Amino acid sequence: MTTVDTAVRAKQSVPARIAARLGGGAMRLFLIVVGLFWLTPTVGLLLSSFRDKTDIAGSGWWKVFAHPAQLTTDSYSNLFHNDTVMRSLLTTALITVPATVLVILIGALAGYAFAWLDFPGRDWWFMAVVGLLVVPVQVALIPVAKLFDKLGIFESTPGVVLFHTAFGLPFAVFLLRNFFAEIPRELLEAARLDGAGELRLFTRVVLPLGGPAIASLGIFQFLWVWNDMLIALIFADSGHPPITVALQQQVRQFGDNIDILASGAFLSMVVPLAVFFAFQRQFVSGVMAGAVK
Repeated sequence: MTTVDTAVRAKQSVPARIAARLGGGAMRLFLIVVGLFWLTPTVGLLLSSFRDKTDIAGSGWWKVFAHPAQLTTDSYSNLFHNDTVMRSLLTTALITVPATVLVILIGALAGYAFAWLDFPGRDWWFMAVVGLLVVPVQVALIPVAKLFDKLGIFESTPGVVLFHTAFGLPFAVFLLRNFFAEIPRELLEAARLDGAGELRLFTRVVLPLGGPAIASLGIFQFLWVWNDMLIALIFADSGHPPITVALQQQVRQFGDNIDILASGAFLSMVVPLAVFFAFQRQFVSGVMAGAVK
């Protein structure tokens, strides 16, 4: 072994030694500190949502620890009596649930077709779908707005659902096709030998095996649609806006309505958090499966 090789190995072993020393309690402590740091805005929003608007305007949310008497549920009481915000939650659900279900259903069918069905131009069509991933949403705003206006669905809930479905499909097809393609061919052939048709094969074999990937896709799509403001601001009905637009309107119409904004923002954040934690095991399984394939 040459002197150069020895020096290279010595240089390469330094990061390994550092990682080994930090792999114990020190690294765990560091990760806990980072996690608490990233949770600070969420905790601040939660505490602000339980404070009076006078306290919010007069001091920071951390004053709650010194003055616990500031905590009150009046903000949530005012929020639940605010018809605009409460209707916006229903509108958001009417947009998010169909847009997520349609993307999962159509994406799964298309992903299965691209992975296991032979038809003319299959690879070229898949390349076209992949190419749509790089198309920014902003490019399509004006053309789609003109199209929706001609179809009579501009500024309507179905129009917002259709827009989110169309722009969510390229990623859905790409993700599910790659996941379905990793299913062992022998398993599908055995099912075909048992008399299973394509529909039964899709529903009984492919969908159960693709559960983690479908759950991951559902979480991504749900979070994107629920938290969207740009598309909702342009295409949604101004009389029945989703939660993001409704909160923005509260800022514009009522400058001192900060108690409604804090509680409304936290309430709108709770729903996607609940969805994520409900499907976190499937999400982690899908991410890990995608990492090793």
